[in-house]
Amino acid sequence: MDISLIAVPIMYGCDRQGAQYGPEKLRQKGILDTIKKYKENVYDLGNLYIPHIPEEDKYAHHKKIKYLKPVIDINTNLAHSVFSALSSNSFPFIIGGDHSIGLGSISGSSEFHNNLAVIWVDAHGDINTHETSPSGNAHGMPLGASLGAGESSLVNVYYDGPKVKPENVFIVGARDLDEGEIKLAEELNLNLYTMDNIKMVGLKSVIHEIINKVNNSNVDAIHLSFDIDALDKSLVPGTGTPVENGFNLEEGKLILKEFLNTGLIKSMDLVELNPHLDENDITANLCIDLVDWIFKNL
Repeated sequence: MDISLIAVPIMYGCDRQGAQYGPEKLRQKGILDTIKKYKENVYDLGNLYIPHIPEEDKYAHHKKIKYLKPVIDINTNLAHSVFSALSSNSFPFIIGGDHSIGLGSISGSSEFHNNLAVIWVDAHGDINTHETSPSGNAHGMPLGASLGAGESSLVNVYYDGPKVKPENVFIVGARDLDEGEIKLAEELNLNLYTMDNIKMVGLKSVIHEIINKVNNSNVDAIHLSFDIDALDKSLVPGTGTPVENGFNLEEGKLILKEFLNTGLIKSMDLVELNPHLDENDITANLCIDLVDWIFKNL
């Protein structure tokens, strides 16, 4: 299997300096050599172009969503990079940058596959819209836009309309949801597994339930989007919105292994490393450990 490493050094979705340096930090830490231990053909497609937008222009294109136009443009380019990788029988591994890039990843994957599922491992739902978001940060909106909710220009990235059906979306590990997100999840009847749910029934039970649902729904591919803040805040100081009571490292690895072992994961994001916030590269080193585990199990 060929691997296409696509880096998106963006911070416009989180509106916090540092997230844009995540990809470079992972390269310095040897991400390519880590993947090459397991996969022969690894292509570093470099960094997507990120235009410079002055901070005073963050609301230039929308009064409630920060940096809307660059977020749309970058995600459109990312979607085509993902689609092109899949079209050449390559596995797109997308590193961020903030989680706004999930919209581009899903859009490219959805254009290629007939019936895409999305597993979103995150402390947050990322299903806000411009009407429900308390911050106006686009990294809280990519999954919502992929479902067809919110600002039309986000919904219509790469091609018009929703990118994934609600019954094919699985949010795992959420524990910091906004009121509007809870309402949307109920309206769309999303498969939402909060940390409270998971602790109640057990992580293995949740994982197997998701796999059974996927197997019974004629899904032909899964896009796995992994935000490192799904892990407990004590493990990931170098991320912008850490939340306590998250997964430990063993649980994070179990999630990755079980889903990768289905053979249905055809594209993946790893996002929200912020080297500016990190302490002695704890988070960067953990990300490399996760990358090693991912490609060992892919």
